[in-house]
Amino acid sequence: MTLHLVKLCVGVVSIEELARWQSGRLRELRKRRRPLVLTHVTRQTPKRKEELLDGGSLYWVIKGHIAVRQELIDLKPLVRNGVPHCGLVYAPDLVPTVRRFCRPFQGWRYLQGRDAPADANSLKGGGNLPDALKIELAELGLL
Repeated sequence: MTLHLVKLCVGVVSIEELARWQSGRLRELRKRRRPLVLTHVTRQTPKRKEELLDGGSLYWVIKGHIAVRQELIDLKPLVRNGVPHCGLVYAPDLVPTVRRFCRPFQGWRYLQGRDAPADANSLKGGGNLPDALKIELAELGLL
């Protein structure tokens, strides 16, 4: 079964801000002639690597709600200041989800595939409404 990770996106107030931050990070990597790979460094290494890399995603919590996800590509061992860490390597594509409340926590948490919020583009109904409005209507149970 597919397994995901949930991580707080501290200091970011919107999906657009996260996209700008990540674009800036990729520009910085390009300027330094380094591989264009987005990596989030975390202290703990997930033990269920195979399940995470079998279609798993990194779900970002923005302002108390799971709001967006990015596909997990790899988990790489890193060492920072002599201390082992884990690099969560993820795809650059941001996929908005139906927002779901999430209490604050430290680090990351596993999220079972069946418990993951649906992608916003999978919402039925709403016709040509903007995605943000579709998400809000879905949260209210109107779509």
